[in-house]
Amino acid sequence: MRSDLGKVYRMVNYHQEPLDLVFKALGDPTRRRMLGSLSARECSVSELAEPLKMTLPAVTKHIHVLERAGLVRRSKRGRTHYVRLDPGPLAAAHQWLEVYRGLWNEQFDKLDVYLARKKTGGTPDV
Repeated sequence: MRSDLGKVYRMVNYHQEPLDLVFKALGDPTRRRMLGSLSARECSVSELAEPLKMTLPAVTKHIHVLERAGLVRRSKRGRTHYVRLDPGPLAAAHQWLEVYRGLWNEQFDKLDVYLARKKTGGTPDV
């Protein structure tokens, strides 16, 4: 029964949209902190783990989520695993957010006009 649940979970995650995976990855403060560290330079897994005071297996789980979202790439040199930031998916998330920022700015501009007219005693157009 438990293996069936794992199979369903993997199928659901497999079919998630790339943007869903990015926002899921960014939804955790530990992963955001890891991305902050990686924005400066490539790090080994143990370098990422040290300031977080986490075990290597816990850090590895977070790295897997970031990898599935395409936010990081991992490489191996000798016995050491290195992780580097891949900002491509962040650009896609930024583009998606920009659409909504434009809509909100438009609404705020309309509100400014409305409040200015109301303040001067004019009839506000709605």
